[in-house]
Amino acid sequence: MTDLFSPLPLRSVALRNRVALSPMCQYSAIDGLANDWHLVHLGARAAGGAALVLAEATAVEARGRISAADLGLWDDAQIEPLARIVRFVESQGAVAGVQLAHAGRKASVHAPWDGGGPLAARDGGWATVAPSAVPFEGLPPPAALDERGIAGVVQAFVAAARRARAAGFRVVELHAAHGYLLHEFLSPLSNHRTDRYGGSFENRTRLVREVVTAVRAEWPEALPLLLRISATDWTDGGWTLDESVELSRAVALLGVDLVDVSSGGTVPARIPVGPGYQTAFAERIRREAGIATGAVGVIVSPEQADHVVRSGQADLVMIAREMLRDPNFPLRAAKALGREGPSPRQYARAW
Repeated sequence: MTDLFSPLPLRSVALRNRVALSPMCQYSAIDGLANDWHLVHLGARAAGGAALVLAEATAVEARGRISAADLGLWDDAQIEPLARIVRFVESQGAVAGVQLAHAGRKASVHAPWDGGGPLAARDGGWATVAPSAVPFEGLPPPAALDERGIAGVVQAFVAAARRARAAGFRVVELHAAHGYLLHEFLSPLSNHRTDRYGGSFENRTRLVREVVTAVRAEWPEALPLLLRISATDWTDGGWTLDESVELSRAVALLGVDLVDVSSGGTVPARIPVGPGYQTAFAERIRREAGIATGAVGVIVSPEQADHVVRSGQADLVMIAREMLRDPNFPLRAAKALGREGPSPRQYARAW
């Protein structure tokens, strides 16, 4: 039976188990450049036994950063600092991946510990873009992208994927969740366009499909491509689980290997957060779209993570906050489940 410590093959890449470090913004970069904090943060989780270590939302354009302290891959100078991290992650037996992102109308804000509010121009803030000139709550109105601007976004994702490969990453995840630019095009709550990028499901999903197609053509055929989506907006009139299933079917045909299933973010919403509150979304997409899925969201114990895989809810468990609390979660899980997990020899005495 497949369980948490069964290997997971994705194209030519074999993950040593079913635990991935979910990408989490660290708000610690300068000019998009990775530094010692990112090396230690990501490297510790690789040494702690994770099979896939995904670097945080990494902006494909400078204006696509959430904050001025986000990682970036819009410039060649950003390659080598990330390559240094990739080399260490891979030396620990993990696979290094990166999430490519564009924050859209939710860009140009302060780091959370500085309040998270809009970043004024005098403090280095910048103009934001979106499918429509509809602001996120509490933020300035964005400029609506024209078709030339949309094409530029697609090419920015392609160029960032090229740089990701130059840095040595073996997995790329495209961020189309949490109310950021690609998700903004998907959701009727943020996409009020009347051209071929708005209105119908076919039109609202066009940009995501274009980005997937263009990045898949750039990204090596032997390497996996992941897509993170928000399965639902949790709001009437928004993006739905039914649409997520249909989109997942479409991107599977375009070369996506796994859909990383989260939820929410387009608008403030009442979300019933609790243990495993999103795993049913991953299960339905896996079953009905015929694609591998990752489950994320309040997965905090070894037994719970193992159950997600054993019961067929998802193929990969994406651990976020619990991996902040415990970088060695996979090693602890192996011990708790009576399995032999990866362990650096320096830590062997602990287990």
